[in-house]
Amino acid sequence: QVQLVESGGGLVQAGGSLSVSCAASGRTLSSYAMGWFRQAPGKEREFVAAIDRSGGIYYGDSVKGRFTISRDNAKNLAYLKMNSLKPEDTAVYYCAATLRVVLTSRPNDYPYWGQGTQVTVSS
Repeated sequence: QVQLVESGGGLVQAGGSLSVSCAASGRTLSSYAMGWFRQAPGKEREFVAAIDRSGGIYYGDSVKGRFTISRDNAKNLAYLKMNSLKPEDTAVYYCAATLRVVLTSRPNDYPYWGQGTQVTVSS
């Protein structure tokens, strides 16, 4: 099975940009659709974006036009580029993987998860 490790979180001012990465090991990333989720304190895990094996993409409404998901199968990496960040984007960001063919925004559809990386946006 695949193991996932996120990196690249940190502190940024509102309006700034930040990128987070997800490194896969154990299995080749090309076999999986990848998703990004986030969870703020006291809130449920929220879908951010997903990308399927052929590059099809699906964004959550709250990040459309600001965030960009991508993948590099040769490097076994997935990325989330975040622009125009807002304080309400503050959360722990998780990458997740699924063998499902159809893109899904439901956390329960992703069996494999990283440990998360903190993103904090100051006002």
